[in-house]
Amino acid sequence: MNEQKPLQAEQISFFRLLGSWSRIGVHVLAGIFTLCFVFPWIDAQSKKRHIQKWSAHLLAIFEIELKVYGGQLLPKSPYLLVANHISWLDIHAINSYHPLRFVAKSEVAGWPIFGWMAKQLGTVFVRRESARHARAVVGEIAQVLQKDSICIFPEGTSSLGNMVLPFRPNLFEAALVAQVPLYPLAIRYVSRVTGEKTTIPAFVGDMGLLESMVQVLKNPRLGVELHFLPPISPTDEDALDRKQLALYSQECISRQI
Repeated sequence: MNEQKPLQAEQISFFRLLGSWSRIGVHVLAGIFTLCFVFPWIDAQSKKRHIQKWSAHLLAIFEIELKVYGGQLLPKSPYLLVANHISWLDIHAINSYHPLRFVAKSEVAGWPIFGWMAKQLGTVFVRRESARHARAVVGEIAQVLQKDSICIFPEGTSSLGNMVLPFRPNLFEAALVAQVPLYPLAIRYVSRVTGEKTTIPAFVGDMGLLESMVQVLKNPRLGVELHFLPPISPTDEDALDRKQLALYSQECISRQI
C-alpha cells in the first residue's frame, strides 16, 4: 500500500503551532499534578479513568482521530497484549481506549518528563539490546499479569509501519508463566484526507521526541487505527512454545496492517 507523505498543503501556521505547544505544556503539567497529588489517594479504576481521559485529550491536541476495531474481544481478566510499534503515540492511542501497563525500552525512562511519567504509571523497562535482561524481566511481567493486563512491543524497536519486524520471543514467556491469553494488536496510522497509511508519526532512527512531535503537529488530520485480533491461549496445544506465540502474533498483525 502506498505511504502518505507530509504535504505542504496540510501544514499548519506558526501561530497555530505555537498554540498547540502551549496546550501540550498545560496538558503535561496537568498530568504531573494528577500523578503527584491525585493518584496517591485514588483506587486503580479511578487511575485508569484519569489515564484514559488524559491520553484522549493528548490525541485531540495532535488532531489524531482514534478508531477501534475488535475491542469487544478483550476480556475483563488479565491478558498479554502484543502490538507492532510505530510511534511514541502508540501507548497513548491504546490508553485512550483501554488503559493498561506497558513494557518499554530502557531509553524511555530517561526521557524528560515523559520518562518520569512512565515510571509513575508502572511501566516495566527492558534493555532491548540485551536478551539476558529481557529474560530477567519475564518474571516481573508474569507477576503483573496475575492482577493486571500488560502490553509489549516485541519488535524491540519502532518501524515505519509498512511492515512488521521480526518478533523477539523472550517476553512471550510471561504469558506461559502466568497462564493468560495473548491478544495481538495491529496499529495503523492513516491520513484522514486520503485514507492511506502514513509514515508521519513514525518514530525511527535517530529522531528525537521533540522532532517527532513537531512533525505530527505540522501535519494534522491524521488517524490511528487499533485492530484487536482473536486471542491465542497458552493452554492450546499448538501454542505452548514462546517462539510459536511470537510467530503467530507476528503473522496475524502482518496480515492486518
